[in-house]
Amino acid sequence: MQRSLRRGRLATSVYFALNGFLMGMWIVHIPAVEERAGLSHALLGWLLLVLGAGAFAGMQLAGPLTDRFGARRAVPVGAALCSAAVVLPGLAGDAVTLGLALLLLGLGNGALDVTMNTHAVQVEHGYRRPVMSAFHALFSIGGVLAALTGALALGRGWSPATTLGATALAGLAVAALAAPALLPRETAPVPQAPVPDARPPSGTGAPRRIWILASLAFMLMLCEGVANDWSTLHLKDVLGAPAATAALAYGAFATAMTIGRLLADRVTARIGPVAVLRYGAALAATGLTLTALAPGIPLALTGWTLTGIGLSGCVPQLFSAAGRLSPGSAGTAISRVAGLGYLGMLAGPAVIGPLTHLVPLNLTLLLPAALSAIAGFAAKILETTAAVNAEGASEPDAGPHHPTPTIH
Repeated sequence: MQRSLRRGRLATSVYFALNGFLMGMWIVHIPAVEERAGLSHALLGWLLLVLGAGAFAGMQLAGPLTDRFGARRAVPVGAALCSAAVVLPGLAGDAVTLGLALLLLGLGNGALDVTMNTHAVQVEHGYRRPVMSAFHALFSIGGVLAALTGALALGRGWSPATTLGATALAGLAVAALAAPALLPRETAPVPQAPVPDARPPSGTGAPRRIWILASLAFMLMLCEGVANDWSTLHLKDVLGAPAATAALAYGAFATAMTIGRLLADRVTARIGPVAVLRYGAALAATGLTLTALAPGIPLALTGWTLTGIGLSGCVPQLFSAAGRLSPGSAGTAISRVAGLGYLGMLAGPAVIGPLTHLVPLNLTLLLPAALSAIAGFAAKILETTAAVNAEGASEPDAGPHHPTPTIH
């Protein structure tokens, strides 16, 4: 394995962990920032939507720019923007300044998300085996480190401005130090691969397939958003669990997600991305259904654990497929998949709330269960996406192109 490729993978891992750490540091300081700005919970909720809007805009802007200038240039810029912006909420003194701060933080987060995933596709091509899920696991680990660091800082009475300012400086330093190891676009290792026998159905093209991948990302990340925001409330309100026990629901889900992502690349290399998406989504649907119908806490915790394991390897397969499908415009393709997926993450918690006025909270979980099942049935799109890419790479006289492998 080339030394430059190994260094490129390490640098990509650093940026994923940095992104998780930066956003985690913001999350653990939300209560302190809310108090400093004198906001109500309702107003804070609206301002968090500004963060989401900024992230979506950042993703859409960063995709084409990454294609134009290359991930090696774009990733450090996205990391620097996200790092510099993380201090701004700690300085905000009212709703207006906090809204502007969250808009800029969202822009930086969205830009870093798309650029680092685009570079991760380059690294995966060079390795000729799945590595995308491990990168996403490092994002989760970065969030865990942020929770521990933030708790320590808050325990010592440090202000949000102080802690987030130190986080910004550290992030800028890490972004600069990791940049030289990123892979140049023009020399990024991209090996040849055998052309599969499968042929794509007539009348379907790359843009349409990218939007299908994006729709699947929306469904699956909606399920993740529901688990993040409603798992603890489900145990507390539906099953009457004490607060400490209810917290185990999110803990079970998040731990299962992280472990699953660390293992998903090896599983993907053995059984293929189609099977990972199909059976992973099916397992998540089973877990959500078990949780919805669970009569007691042990079965509910089992359901949240199965949901985390099932979802852990699904979305990375969609990002990899989008990058393979449009190697010349991977940034734009990934921005669409990541952007729609991010909207799903925001939409999930928002949808469940109104549904609880119609049906009990536990039964609302059958909606994400159904969406996860649909995603599993649509997993074959990964197989035909690989066929489209391989066919395009083998066309003669098609001009400059970069053939990419089908990952098995």
